[in-house]
Amino acid sequence: MNELASEISALFAAGAGADRERARDAFVRLRTALSAGEARAAEPDASAPSGWRVNAWVKQGILLGFRFGDVVDMSADHGRWPFVDKDTMPLKRFAAASGVRIVPGGSTVREGAYLGQGVVCMPPMYINIGAYVGNGTMIDSHALVGSCAQVGQRVHVSAAAQIGGVLEPVGALPVVIEDDVLVGGNCGVYEGAIVKRRAVLASGTILTGSTPIYDLPNGRIIESSPLIVPEGAVVVPGTRPVTSGHGREWGLAVATPIIVKYRDERTDARTALEQAIR
Repeated sequence: MNELASEISALFAAGAGADRERARDAFVRLRTALSAGEARAAEPDASAPSGWRVNAWVKQGILLGFRFGDVVDMSADHGRWPFVDKDTMPLKRFAAASGVRIVPGGSTVREGAYLGQGVVCMPPMYINIGAYVGNGTMIDSHALVGSCAQVGQRVHVSAAAQIGGVLEPVGALPVVIEDDVLVGGNCGVYEGAIVKRRAVLASGTILTGSTPIYDLPNGRIIESSPLIVPEGAVVVPGTRPVTSGHGREWGLAVATPIIVKYRDERTDARTALEQAIR
């Protein structure tokens, strides 16, 4: 893998002047490794402050795939369902032996995404290239897992939730959702935010890389960069007042996530329903 990483970094540095065929070949090899879970855009690293390390060369390789791909007809059903995309970005195909359930109804997974054993995809949902989805996770209807997003094991990404991807800049961490997290319906996690194990995001919670979180149990404001939601935190959408200018005069407030508690046995009992639908 080190040899492929060096080759991709050199081709990326060459820009538009890189050898086209070499770049396409290197990208296909990377795409194969990503699909098998052998390469990842980011991976756990206990020595890193966030607990994660970005692999910039993987992002560089994905960008090569876009840069040197040709736009072609990718229509389905003998042309009745028209699509046009880069020829380097085909759809991922699954066999029953993969242990992944793709329930009929219009879902799409790009080649170059990894889905572990027992992943369930409810229609319609979308998983982009470079994403990693761990064993036993559910991606519910109308949910998105963006390019290079890292989703752990036994996670529930609920209906209409958005797990944003971070492809550029190549050195930035993508969004990370660790093991046993519940992402409620209509949540949005963007800009490289990290949600630690066993956290619960209540429906409608929006997190970005620079969002402050008000931690009520610990009496603190979390303003890390990237944003890190602590392990076991139960986060709900809230508001805080605007304290200056016309905002104060008009009684306005801005949205903000609030940690109201940390996960306990009662929270676990409420989220245990996940197992009944797998």
